[in-house]
Parts: sequence; C-alpha cells; structure tokens
Amino acid sequence: MADETSATEGIIQVMSDRLANQIAAGEVVQRPASVAKELIENSLDAGAESLEVLLKDAGSTLVQVVDDGCGMGPEDAERCFERHATSKVRSIDDLERLRTLGFRGEALASIAAVAQVTLKTKRVEDGAGTLVRVEGGEVVETRPCAIPDGTSVAVRNLFYNVPARRNFLKTPATELKHLTETVQSLALANPDTAVRLEHDGHEHYDLPAARDDDWHTATRQRILGLFGDEHRDELVAVEDASSDLTVRGFVGAPSFHRKTRGEQFLFVNGRYIQDRYLSHAVKKAYEDLLPDGAFPFFALFLTMNPERVDVNVHPQKAEVKFDDQSGIYGFLRSAIRRALGRVHTAPQVEGEEKTDPSERSDQASSSAEDASSETRGASPQPTSFQPRRASADSSASTTQSSADSSRPSSSGREESHPSMTPGDQSDALYRRSPNQSPDELAPDGSGETASGSKLDAGPERQPVWGLHDTYIVTPTDTGVMIVDQRAAHLRVLYERARAHLQKRQGESQRLLFPHTIDLSPAEVELLEELRDDLEALGFDLERLSGRTVSVRGVPTEVPDGDEDAILDTILEQYTSAQDAVDDDRRKRLAKTLAQRSAVTRGQSLSDAERRALLDDLFDCEMPYADPTGTPTMVKLSLEELADQFGR
Repeated sequence: MADETSATEGIIQVMSDRLANQIAAGEVVQRPASVAKELIENSLDAGAESLEVLLKDAGSTLVQVVDDGCGMGPEDAERCFERHATSKVRSIDDLERLRTLGFRGEALASIAAVAQVTLKTKRVEDGAGTLVRVEGGEVVETRPCAIPDGTSVAVRNLFYNVPARRNFLKTPATELKHLTETVQSLALANPDTAVRLEHDGHEHYDLPAARDDDWHTATRQRILGLFGDEHRDELVAVEDASSDLTVRGFVGAPSFHRKTRGEQFLFVNGRYIQDRYLSHAVKKAYEDLLPDGAFPFFALFLTMNPERVDVNVHPQKAEVKFDDQSGIYGFLRSAIRRALGRVHTAPQVEGEEKTDPSERSDQASSSAEDASSETRGASPQPTSFQPRRASADSSASTTQSSADSSRPSSSGREESHPSMTPGDQSDALYRRSPNQSPDELAPDGSGETASGSKLDAGPERQPVWGLHDTYIVTPTDTGVMIVDQRAAHLRVLYERARAHLQKRQGESQRLLFPHTIDLSPAEVELLEELRDDLEALGFDLERLSGRTVSVRGVPTEVPDGDEDAILDTILEQYTSAQDAVDDDRRKRLAKTLAQRSAVTRGQSLSDAERRALLDDLFDCEMPYADPTGTPTMVKLSLEELADQFGR
C-alpha cells in the first residue's frame, strides 16, 4: 500500500540537464524561425560585419548561420552549450542595463537539446578553430578544425528526437514566411551588417552593408533592398525626441499600405518587439488617410534608458514591458503625425502667400483632442452649399426677428437674403470676418457689411475651375491640383462635426415649421441615450407624447428636406455602434452626418463655392483624405504632365 501511495504522489527529484533543456526548448524554440533568430542575434552580439543564413526545407532540415564575428576559444566553444552559460550578464545590475540581444544563455542549450548541432568557431588570435558537435543535448565530438575567423552554427533535423513537436510545424510556405520575417527584422535593425539569405540553393536576399554614415540614408537603403525599390518615393522619415526617449525610422506614405500587419517593424534599443498597443499608436497617427482594413508600413526605432524597459518578460524576447506605456503611445503618435504633416503639406496655389511648412506640420501633428482646445478651432465657419439660415435662439424675440426678415422655403426653413444667388451669398459668407454673423452682410451680396464697410477679399487668387461638376481644378506652383469636391466636403464637415461633439457647441438652424417623426419604442430609447450627442451636433429635438418626436432645429450643414432621413440614419448607425467607446461612436456619428450632408458628385458649384471649399479643406487638420480614406486630391507636377506629352 505504501508503494502505491509513493507511486501516486511521486518522489521529488532534480531534473537532469538534458530533460530541463528539452522542456526549456518548448518555450524558446517553437519553430525554425526561433532558431534563426537566436543564432543571428548571437552573431550580431559578436560584432559580425556580414552574415549568411542558409536554409533547407524551410528550416526543418537545416538552419545555418555563418558570421565573421569575434569567434570563441576552445573552452568557450564547449561551455556555450551548457544551460545558462552567458558572457553578457554578470549581475542583477547588468540585467537592468541590457544592451545586447542575447543574455539568458538558454538558446544554444535549448536548440541542441532538440536538434543535431555543429558549431565551428575561431578567434583572430587562434591558429586553428574549434568544432563541437552536439546531438540531443549530448556532446558527441570536439576537435580542432579549419575555419575563417568567426562562427558557423548548423542546426540540422530540428525536433528529430521529439516527433510530436515536429508534427506541429506548419506547411513549408508558412515556416519559410516566419523565417523570412525574422531575417527581415534583424537586417532592418542592422544596416551596417551585410546579410545574405539562401533557401534550398536559391538566393532570397543579398544585402550589402551600408556605406553611408548617415543613419537614415543607410536604413532607407536597407528598407528598399528588402521591400523593393518601387517604394522609394513612399517612405516618410520620422525623427523626434523628448528628454529621455527618441524615435527615428520610416513610415509608409498612405499609398504604401497592406491588408495585414506583416510589414510593421518596431524596435526598442535595437531589439525587435511585437506590441499591438504601440502599433495602434502608429495607425492612429494616420487617422483617415488609410482606407478601412489597411495597415501602414513602418520601421521605427525607439531608444530609451534600458532601466525603463524590461526585456525579460517573454520566452522568445518578442515582447517587452515599459514603465510608461501610455506616455510612449502619445509620443509615438505625435511624432508620426508630425512626419506625415511635413510631407503632406498643402499645395501652394499660384498667387497665394507662402507659408512656413513647419507651421503646417505643427498643425498636422497636433492630435484631434488637442485641436478641440486650440483657438484655431473656435467654431470653424461652415461650408454649406445651401442658403444660410439664422442660428437657433431660445428667445422668442430673436426667432420673430428672423422670421420677419426671411421667407419660408419649400422645406419650411428660414432663408436669409433670398435675393442673393447661392454663389454670391457663399462668396460673401466665406469672406466675412470670424466674429461677423451672416445677418451683418449686405443683402445684395456685394461683400459689404450692413454698416457699409468693405470686407477684406484677401490676396488675389488664381482661378479655380469645375470639371464635370465633380472635380475642382486649380494651378499650383509646381503643376496642377485636382480636388474631388465631395471627398473634400466630407472631410470639412467631418472635422467640423467632430469639433462640435468635443466642444458640445454645434451650430443649429431653426426650422420655421418643426417636423414630427414617429419612432419605434427601441428608437425612442436610443434617441434619449443619444440626445446629448445630437444636441452637440446641432439638433434641436422635443419629445412629444408617446413615440412622437418634434425636430425643431438641425445642424447647419443638413440639406433641405433631409431632416427626417438623416436622423433615421444616425439612429441606425448608433445602433451598430452601441458597444463602441465614446470617441469611436462619435467619430461614426460625425461621419454619418458628413456623408448625408456633403455635396453630391455632379452637383454644380459656383466659382466662389469652389474657392471656399478649397479654403476650408486646407484649414482641416488632415485635408488629404475623406473620413473613409478616399483621397481628396491628386497633384500632377509639370514633369509628370510633360511625360504624358512625350517631352
């Protein structure tokens, strides 16, 4: 009976090194790419100026890394296969100030426990090299050998002695993809090291070491070598610094995007990491420049005090832990927005005053939250291609005054200055001073105020032309710019709605005859939950008896006759976004309002309206794409036009 109890409970024993290494290999060595990563990192830590990665059968048969680093002596060559053998960490203090890629001393021991490994290494001062062969964790041969200065590690038949692990490997195509991504990430971080990758005798990469001392130039060349020279004009340089944190590298222009996150590389103190939170900061910096479902390319390098980051939190060292992750998130997003802003500066229209590009990039770099508190965003003037209506006022006297000076339209709204044509009125409205209300304008559209003072028309402008009632064309200093009028108007209205939602100060237009709509019980509840946001946008709603709601005012941008439909659409959009956080939900509401209120393609605009739309577009924080990611403009240089004519 005692024997049965002993067998059931077990007897505590110390694992053999061989068993411990095989268990550790389950965490450290997951696939051939794990082997390649550990071997390449060791080569880089050894100061290699060039290295080769040789693969067979997607790494299952062979992963070999050959470098010209410092090499090892005979004693170290044998000792390196022992568990926790390392030359990089001596004390706890060293662990907190790590500047090497490897440090735990587990890699070679774990790899050798599940594969057949041959190590050849030689130092410059040694007359001969050393060969060590290990199979399944057991050293089977040690002898001198001939080898150039440096180290070669060949890992054959991975998981040959643990077939269950070998069965978990994916298809050769999948394993080769992981291997390629591993080599790409390490090659990106070390442009001064030549890297060659060969698989089954076919060369995949042969990247020369950088010859340029400028870091950005060298890294740019390495990116082009890895991902193709056709992206030369689609790389945006990033460089920014705070008191204890710097970032540099490249992000892709909006045109350089992918449907997956595959080509996104983030490095911390030279170490490639995976961090969804910080990757989100990069994508957030693009706002609406990217279409839905697209992911930007980036290769970004963060440098900080090693004591601020813990690199020992993941078996494969693929993740790290920061002491202030939210602060790094904000810093990274701001730096990228600033970089994108420097590239996506507003095209300079001929005849306009030049502006400092840094001013434009400063505007572009500020976040949407910051924009809500800046004086520039103090209620931007609306671009509405409908005759303007008087703003809603709670006092009966003001409402009566507006009614006396207006006539009802067919939709029942109050119209100001009916004698003006839409173009004349828009021209006057968009050139008024920021503090001047539309009612102060002369009713003849002359551009004079009611008191007779002339409004400043600004510098003389070059013409703007309409093309098929869909595009706006205007010359620039370097060529021509073509603007999609609907996409541009969508961007203007979207940013305005976002500002109203943030400030809770939407502009409302009173309806002369309120509309009443009947809602379902569920819609009534939704309306009550959404009331604050609707009022912030400019809706004036009153709950009547039962399920009837009176619409007494609407946002200034809502077209005539669309009051009921837009409210239904907003309620529908809100239903699908109920589980979203407030900011995402409000973005969706702003997008819906913009989509229902923007001018349509094929809608004729006057010269003044087109000019006003361009002015408002380039006052936007992100004028280069509408809220869905569709570009708002195309720029053609004189050189591109000349190419079309064969000159």
